[in-house]
Amino acid sequence: MLRLLLLTLCAFSSAYNVPSLPSAATPRRAFLASPVALAPFLLPSASLAEVEVPAATTELAFPENWGLSFQFDEDTAKVREHMIVATGMAKGTEKMEPFGKNLKKEMIDYVSYYRRFPAVAGRPSFSTLYTAINVLAGHYTSYGFKYPLPEKRRKRLYQEYAEVEKSLKRGR
Repeated sequence: MLRLLLLTLCAFSSAYNVPSLPSAATPRRAFLASPVALAPFLLPSASLAEVEVPAATTELAFPENWGLSFQFDEDTAKVREHMIVATGMAKGTEKMEPFGKNLKKEMIDYVSYYRRFPAVAGRPSFSTLYTAINVLAGHYTSYGFKYPLPEKRRKRLYQEYAEVEKSLKRGR
């Protein structure tokens, strides 16, 4: 099986003029940093080009409607909107820390409630928002509530938010 994988990677390497596989003496990190290892992740995403990424700002309208209504579409749209505000925050934004704390609680409540229902948990709007929630909650856990998201993460989250919106409009 490993042999087949290596042959496939070598064929891919020669077909696309990507440098050949590193020798066995090369450390694992060097291989993982090579274009061969990164090739599956370097493919452009069509939907990423369609998403307009707003710049981070310190002047945002903060919502006051925290909590769930227990209506899936309404809650999904509300959590998504709150996450968009959080994603757009720049360093030094007023009320950034309390906003982040409220949002993290709302995200946890959302996931905790809706993942129990198989009819909801299988919807693309839920699974995509769940992925975005994991990214944003992970950022808060690692860096705290005072630090803005890096541009690369911000761009990816805006793409996820656009996919959630499309799924909601389709009723899924």
